[in-house]
Formats: sequence, structure tokens, C-alpha cells
Amino acid sequence: MVTILDISKKLTEAINQSGLTQKEIAQKIGVKQQQISSYVHNKNLPALDTLSRLCTVLDLDANDILCVERPKQY
Repeated sequence: MVTILDISKKLTEAINQSGLTQKEIAQKIGVKQQQISSYVHNKNLPALDTLSRLCTVLDLDANDILCVERPKQY
């Protein structure tokens, strides 16, 4: 079972490994830096539209961030 904490950890890891500052990420997706900080510090999760923009800017697959397991292909 996936928890909010699992999703938050994956998102935080992606933000920290991006090579971008929180301010740069915020500017690219049109939010305040404080919002990015709240994601990193596990205080909030982004809305779906914000998550979509984060995935685009950080070159992420939303399925990975959301811990969605894909069916195996045979």
C-alpha cells in the first residue's frame, strides 16, 4: 500500500536531485518558493496540475512519483 509519505519522499528526492534551486523550480512552474519548500519538508503535496508541471520541469514520470506499479509486459 502506497502512503502519502512514500509519495512525498519520492517527490523530495526528485527535487533535491534536480540540480535546480527551489526558487528556480517555483519560477518555472508558476508557484512561490515556499510551496516547493513545503513539499520538500513533507508539509503538503502538490495539486495535480502542479504535480504535472513539476514532472515536466524535473523530467519525471508521474507514475514513479505516485508509486504506481505498471503491469508486467509479457
